[in-house]
Amino acid sequence: MSDTTATDEGQEQVLQDVIILGGGPAGFAAGIYAGRGRLKTLVLDGMGGGGQLNTIDTIENFPGQLEAITGPDLVDKMRQQMEKFGTEITFDQAEKVTVDDDAQAITVEGAYGKYRGRTLLLASGARHRHLNVPGEEKLQGRGVSYCATCDGAFFKGQRVAVVGGGDTAVKEAVYLSRVVDHVTVIHRRDQLRAEKVIQEKALASENIDFLWDSVVESIEGEDAVTGLKIRNVKTEEKSELTVTGVFVFVGILPNTDIVKGLVNLDPSAFVVVDADMRTSHPRIFAAGDVRSGSVRQIASAVGDGTTAILNIQEHLDSETPPREQS
Repeated sequence: MSDTTATDEGQEQVLQDVIILGGGPAGFAAGIYAGRGRLKTLVLDGMGGGGQLNTIDTIENFPGQLEAITGPDLVDKMRQQMEKFGTEITFDQAEKVTVDDDAQAITVEGAYGKYRGRTLLLASGARHRHLNVPGEEKLQGRGVSYCATCDGAFFKGQRVAVVGGGDTAVKEAVYLSRVVDHVTVIHRRDQLRAEKVIQEKALASENIDFLWDSVVESIEGEDAVTGLKIRNVKTEEKSELTVTGVFVFVGILPNTDIVKGLVNLDPSAFVVVDADMRTSHPRIFAAGDVRSGSVRQIASAVGDGTTAILNIQEHLDSETPPREQS
């Protein structure tokens, strides 16, 4: 098969074996394995690479990393390792994906050009729904967190708040109650939305209390979180809560708009995949936080990306004669 194809402008264009959308841990791990597998691979990431890793100040739970490392530093190491094996990255923002089943190719239209590949790996991640209150963005990674299992250990013996009342918020509050001194759950309604079994665990915990009918109006602190300003939505009464950390769980938004209508999504718009990370379309795979059922950890995203590429390589090898070893 030729490794070039004509564009609409009549110019020749490289036909990639795989295009990876997203330069977080899933995308970069996939890029590393794709390069080692001699797959012609292009990574597109309009955000400059790294995804949510760029917001993490300290990482201590990545296997093999004995010393704490910052998210941006880990990103840089992954990118260098990926490029070492020949995988290219371009910081273009993917805007549209189309599938030409007859040509067995997928076209990604970016802000600066078009890219064609035989397969597509969606590793575009997800974003946490933010409170959008003063102090949240400034103190992200310095007391504001969206992952209790990632950051809870940094608050051992301290008082923290959890914002939200769904399954994730209450589960994380229970988890934090085993690590920190005290947890205050702040919920805008007068009862939790989490499953009853999860609620029972939280309500029975001696070091979890609740602020009902309440919302956070601002997160206080200069270099680190020192407290919250709270408003009761029924009485309009305002109060302050002294905490050193606030964990926000008011929803996760997957970055899947670009593949709506091409692959099956679950009710929350995450991509549905099988154990091989294959979507409902045989040439489109998904890995990391963007897929349904992800536990949203760096290590699991790396595993997803690796799994996806190994199965992409098997898919491609079934269509063409084995590649010559270089």
